[in-house]
Amino acid sequence: MTDDDVAFRASTQDGSYPRPQLVRPQWADLTGTWGFAFDDEDAGAHLGWEGTGIRSGRIVVPFPPESAASGVGDTGPHRVMWYSREITDADLDAAGHAEGRRLILHFGAVDYRCEVWVGGRSVGRHEGGHTPFAFDVTDAVAAGRTIVVRVEDDPTDIAQPRGKQDWLDHPHVIWYHRTSGIWQPVWLESVPEAHVGALRWWTDLRAGTVTLDVELSGPAAETEVSVELSFEGRRLGAASATATSREATIVVPVAALTNGQAYEDLLWSPENPRLVDATIRVGDDVVASYLGIRTAHVARGRFWLNDRPYYVRSVLEQGYWPDSHLAAPSAQALREEVELIRSLGFTAARVHQKFEDPRFLFAADRLGLLVWGEAPGTYTFTPTAIERTTREWLEVVRRDVSHPSIVTWVPLNESWGVQHIAADPRMQHFARALVSLTKALDPTRPVVSNDGWEQVDTDIVAIHDYEWRPEVMRQRYATDADIHRLFDTVGPAGRTLIISGDVSDAPIMLTEFGGVSFDTEAAEDAWGYSTATSPDDFAERLSGLLAAVHASEALAGFCYTQLTDTLQETNGLVTADRTPKIPIDRIRAAITGEPAE
Repeated sequence: MTDDDVAFRASTQDGSYPRPQLVRPQWADLTGTWGFAFDDEDAGAHLGWEGTGIRSGRIVVPFPPESAASGVGDTGPHRVMWYSREITDADLDAAGHAEGRRLILHFGAVDYRCEVWVGGRSVGRHEGGHTPFAFDVTDAVAAGRTIVVRVEDDPTDIAQPRGKQDWLDHPHVIWYHRTSGIWQPVWLESVPEAHVGALRWWTDLRAGTVTLDVELSGPAAETEVSVELSFEGRRLGAASATATSREATIVVPVAALTNGQAYEDLLWSPENPRLVDATIRVGDDVVASYLGIRTAHVARGRFWLNDRPYYVRSVLEQGYWPDSHLAAPSAQALREEVELIRSLGFTAARVHQKFEDPRFLFAADRLGLLVWGEAPGTYTFTPTAIERTTREWLEVVRRDVSHPSIVTWVPLNESWGVQHIAADPRMQHFARALVSLTKALDPTRPVVSNDGWEQVDTDIVAIHDYEWRPEVMRQRYATDADIHRLFDTVGPAGRTLIISGDVSDAPIMLTEFGGVSFDTEAAEDAWGYSTATSPDDFAERLSGLLAAVHASEALAGFCYTQLTDTLQETNGLVTADRTPKIPIDRIRAAITGEPAE
């Protein structure tokens, strides 16, 4: 592969490549129509479906079978389902497959547990509904080209990290239709025998360095690894190292960061989302990547971005679409979601109870949006739930740690999965362990231990409060002393806010509030925390609540609930199809605290 083959820059792609920070120019998109069948009797294995595939039913991948976009649209409970697809000559050509190269089959996410066969041979299993995985299918393809996937997703298993997916047959209150099966992209790519398996970026603007941790495809035998960085076509630095094991670390000095009067010209922020392009070479494997140089930390009661205090204006983002559920309709839809959030005046999004598609994070990186990465919760506390939550959380932290847009980690929310944490020491130990494990993998970002209440060892005091009266909100959060009275008594949801840990220096944020329902479609089951009766009433309620929050001298930021209407939840700023309920300039004025233009 020549340099011309990677003349594109990862940071300027259209966002369709499923893994935006490790890009190869040749790949085969396997989404589209697949064979499909529910298997309620769990008889497929006895019938030999792993070898023959599914010949009768059809589904459009990567949309879940519960969704209309899939062409199936069956929201009933189905524990087992099967998929199949043929690998064509065109697929192999698009992937650049040739003699001596390995063929890798990738899945963005499959909810919840699956086994994959190619040519009748099992190539691997995976558990975890939100995490990516891949299998080397080179030898299997030589025997046959039928991909078969068997999926298990038990609707009643509350020890699975479910997030907002309902355990009942029909959505109720704040829970939605399930997203089962394949719900993120599937693709093929061909790689040399020695190649990049994974990579992670770390930046230190104070030391003037960029560090690359790279995982190779197998044990290295004196393998040369090199990296080159550039910004807007200008070379920033380069370095190389000889890998003697499967993992290698390369430190790249960036001279431009050592100029104390000009280093900020390279920094990433929502106002200036500057991305540095990177090319990594391992033998014949050449991949494109990108990174953002920035810092994120908390101190003195504030959130700091690039060593400056930064007030966070965030919105709760469910990442749910009417026709495709948790699966995005397209890469373009993910970009448009980020554009919408920015247009409404927000600088951040808290992706709620979901590990979002990496293409959303790519759009956030490129367009300038801070993101809080939050885990989907389980509904019970058992050894199985602990293991599943921890494994999937750590996998996603490793997957997403290089995205500059992610500035905060949230492993738990509102005590989901640890419902008795205020009184149960085991649950407190688990929450602390998640915080410590997160910081062991990533010491560069703050961690919210349990967003909303009952927090242990948290870096940010995150409070949820759905009070609808602006005058009450204004009084409750006016000063630091007012807020600390909540610490000493009880929080607005009737829960203890802080169980343990020193939060004397931690910023305080109102990370869920609002929730004003304004149902523009007169649904029978419309739900919200308070209800507006007209566009003007909605605008007045919104402005009043935001004005109360902006008036606080103690809050370091907020997260408004929520961006979109979602099924029976009609408390969005926009409808389910992303239409603003009142003019955008009125929403933006309320969010920013500045007069409408």
